[in-house]
Amino acid sequence: MTAASPNSSNARSGAMRSIVAAVVVVAIAVAGYFAFFGSPPHVPDATFTLLSGQKVSTSDLKGKVYLVNFWATSCSTCMEEMPKMVQTYNRFKGEGLEFVAVAMNYDAPMYVANYAQTRQLPFKVAVDDGSAAKQFGNVQLTPTTFVIGRDGKILKRYVGEPQFAELDQLLQKALAT
Repeated sequence: MTAASPNSSNARSGAMRSIVAAVVVVAIAVAGYFAFFGSPPHVPDATFTLLSGQKVSTSDLKGKVYLVNFWATSCSTCMEEMPKMVQTYNRFKGEGLEFVAVAMNYDAPMYVANYAQTRQLPFKVAVDDGSAAKQFGNVQLTPTTFVIGRDGKILKRYVGEPQFAELDQLLQKALAT
């Protein structure tokens, strides 16, 4: 029999410490996830100023299923996504879906109004002063879309263009309840 060399024992001990450390990190991450996201977070109290000057708040939308889509006219992904968002809204508006497209505060209101008018956007369009994006978790990346259920809980957050088949299924389920 050969005795294990001190180097292989140290290597095994180091490997075991690394595994234990990794397990501890994963356990902390899982605990943190459930502490913060165990149940869906509630939509923040936010007020949107529509292009018409009218104000709509998240409390006005309580009891409804709705989307809040942060976007910008300078965002190419947003421009590619917007016609699909229009289709999604048109498909579900008869079932009660509401939609607020919130242009980011760096987007020129004149560009937003022109885009909304020339594309005949069928839903509410707002221009943010920066407060709504901040209240929704400091949104900086566009597009970012939130799906909110009737109970005011955020059902899903999409950063980037959503998978529209998945979004459709989520909306069907939320609107059916």
